[in-house]
Amino acid sequence: VPWGTRPVGSWAALGAALPAGQGGDPAPLLSPGEARLECCVQFWDPQDKRDKELLERVGPVEGRKKKIRGPLEMSAKKPVPFLRQVVPVRKKVGARDPRFDDLSGEYKPEIFMKTYSFLDSIKKQEKEMVQKQLKKCRNMEQKEKLQRLLNRMTQQEQAQKKQQKLRERELSLKRQQRELAKQGKKPFFLKKSEKRKLELAEKYAELKRSGKLESFLNKKRKRNAIKDKRHLPSQKNL
Repeated sequence: VPWGTRPVGSWAALGAALPAGQGGDPAPLLSPGEARLECCVQFWDPQDKRDKELLERVGPVEGRKKKIRGPLEMSAKKPVPFLRQVVPVRKKVGARDPRFDDLSGEYKPEIFMKTYSFLDSIKKQEKEMVQKQLKKCRNMEQKEKLQRLLNRMTQQEQAQKKQQKLRERELSLKRQQRELAKQGKKPFFLKKSEKRKLELAEKYAELKRSGKLESFLNKKRKRNAIKDKRHLPSQKNL
């Protein structure tokens, strides 16, 4: 069919002017995009150079009419579930914490502590506020809740200090290894047992400075005595 014989006008008007369906039923109105594809199917000329250029830009026309009018096609490679999502629903993007998101990159403790160092001052203020509320509170139930909250905050603070000391020790060991490598010597790597010994030595030194070493040793002796007593044979077994 020559190019000049094609219908001229808007694609929406062309959709209304297309031939009727089977049995003389009026054809449904099409959107401009659907009308354009419908026209490509009916007036396609494989010998026309302009049609070939359109084919390269748009893709093959065969089967487009079926895709427009036909039902939704499902893949036969996997079974179709009984309850399936017909219309895709866009997932709601909720609030995200950048500290625990993969989009923020790889977790590095040193950078993390520097970036969120302002949280330490906020936690300190919250702890002081809880201590003030605990002193003023007269309700026993509320007082127990505040005491548990204060204990948890104290434990978190102690755990954070412990982790900070471990990181500082590891960084100092890495610095020593780099210095040995620069001097041409073989770097040393501590075993887990040696690391535990260093931790215990630092702990004892800190307890000695604070004057709590004797009470700590007494508690440890009592715990060890209870453990030894459990392993002793009872009078029934004698």
